[in-house]
Amino acid sequence: MNSNKLLWRNNSQQYGVLSKLLHWISALSVIALFASGYWMVELDYSSQWYIRAPHWHESVGILLIGLTLFRLFWRRIAGSPSSIVSHSKIEKKASALMIFLLYAALFSVLISGFLITSANDKAIAVFDWFNVSPLVLAIKNQEDIAGLVHYYVAYGIIVLAVLHAAAALKHHFFDKDNTLKRMTKS
Repeated sequence: MNSNKLLWRNNSQQYGVLSKLLHWISALSVIALFASGYWMVELDYSSQWYIRAPHWHESVGILLIGLTLFRLFWRRIAGSPSSIVSHSKIEKKASALMIFLLYAALFSVLISGFLITSANDKAIAVFDWFNVSPLVLAIKNQEDIAGLVHYYVAYGIIVLAVLHAAAALKHHFFDKDNTLKRMTKS
């Protein structure tokens, strides 16, 4: 592929390759984490996955924290495409609010997951590549409180993600604008 055609940084019309990769890796990770979390609550002690599944879930969650921090850093330096002219003022505000809510919810679910695992005061082994020190707060029942936050925010993220995808599809199929293409087209 001609390197002149490969857009690494965002421009005024579309997202660059790195922004697209970060977006879709994050989206797939969130879906996989939600699905595995939903499945894991049904595991019992006799399941061969009882230890392995939470280890993978925690590992992906820790990596997603790092990826999300990098994503925000990249967003800051690479910028974002300009708003599409045909979008109304309310659509622009709704878009900004959705992005804020998705990031806030993502950090809430990831930090609460970290606090659940940290409650046992053991380091988290991320795919046995490296360990992350626990964070035990002076909160009675840290695991239970963080667990409630994790549970409800995880479902909230799925609702937000469905709304986000529905809005992108609305723009693509009904408004026939480039909203979706800016995140999918190469």
